[in-house]
Amino acid sequence: MIDEITRAVLSREEIASYLKGSHGESGRAARERIEGYLDELRTTQRYSIYRALKHPLYPILRKIKRIGEHVDVAKAAARAGRVIYASNHRSHTDYLVEPLVLDDNGIRPPVIAAGINLFGGPLGLIHRHVTGAIPIRRNTKDAAYLLTLKAYISELLRKSDLFFYPEGGRSYSGEIKAPKTGLMHAALHAQHPHVVIVPTAVAYDLVLEDHVLAHQRVKRSQRPFTREVAEMVRYAVGYRSRAFVSFATPIAIAGIDPDSRRAVLDLSHAVMRAIGAVYKVLPTAVVASAMRPSTTRRELEQRSDALLEMLRAAGANLGVTSGAQAVDAALEPLESRGILVVNRGRVRVRNRNVLRYYARSIDHLLDSRPRR
Repeated sequence: MIDEITRAVLSREEIASYLKGSHGESGRAARERIEGYLDELRTTQRYSIYRALKHPLYPILRKIKRIGEHVDVAKAAARAGRVIYASNHRSHTDYLVEPLVLDDNGIRPPVIAAGINLFGGPLGLIHRHVTGAIPIRRNTKDAAYLLTLKAYISELLRKSDLFFYPEGGRSYSGEIKAPKTGLMHAALHAQHPHVVIVPTAVAYDLVLEDHVLAHQRVKRSQRPFTREVAEMVRYAVGYRSRAFVSFATPIAIAGIDPDSRRAVLDLSHAVMRAIGAVYKVLPTAVVASAMRPSTTRRELEQRSDALLEMLRAAGANLGVTSGAQAVDAALEPLESRGILVVNRGRVRVRNRNVLRYYARSIDHLLDSRPRR
């Protein structure tokens, strides 16, 4: 049985052209490849069950306090038409926290574009049949897959909102990364008359898998998700954090040429700049950026004050107002996380890699400072 979206995808001009041999493959083999990718992408969202997921996920979610900012922006955009939420990507918990902030505020749930590595085992069944997540093969150059993905996203947007991560995957270095344009290109091809992009930023006091990400710094290969879950469980002991999900002014996409690489790239960079501008600057990031290998608490407060002045001048979305406040709020969690050590009135660095991971999260607001 061919569903409505599959039928629409197969009838699109670019797919019909592929089936006729535009990329060197045609006939039955070409159709089987397209239909195979469509089966992989197909997803179903069951909203009532989706909301009930809060309860079995409570052991994780109770460790993270969700705080939404400028939620009225998202509400207004959802009332006006179709919405594409584009967010930075910090943690595997993003997939839980950000959609639930929408749900907490009565905003209809979007379909989520997630890496295909998340679709194995029971979690994969939940993603595919409950949350409505789409498995994305990142970094592939397979023409059949790319054409199918773009066509599927375009048709899906006629019925659902979309939540995706322009960076592609999580930031292993801590900084906000440059965008990839594949899904943005697909979204533009939908040519829905009332679609806006709502830039969305997520920030944590502490990222659950901070030690794992900071140790690698650069993603070298795709590891089994079961291994990543085991590592997250290890670092979840004693873990507590706030998660700020901040929504920026919607960006209209009507009139942008989806076939212009420059236009798509410019839009993608504009979205990432908007995400960076509303990214919540939290005490842990301030202290991490102000920290030196060894310092007194008073010196750390003074450097944090100077840093906050720079951030204030840059128009940053500050979650702390003074150096003393930043140090008071950040030292205990950073020490309990094994990142800093406080002894006899001095603060010392215990894990430089993880400290730099947090410091880099606000580097985009401090462009005049040298990169770490």
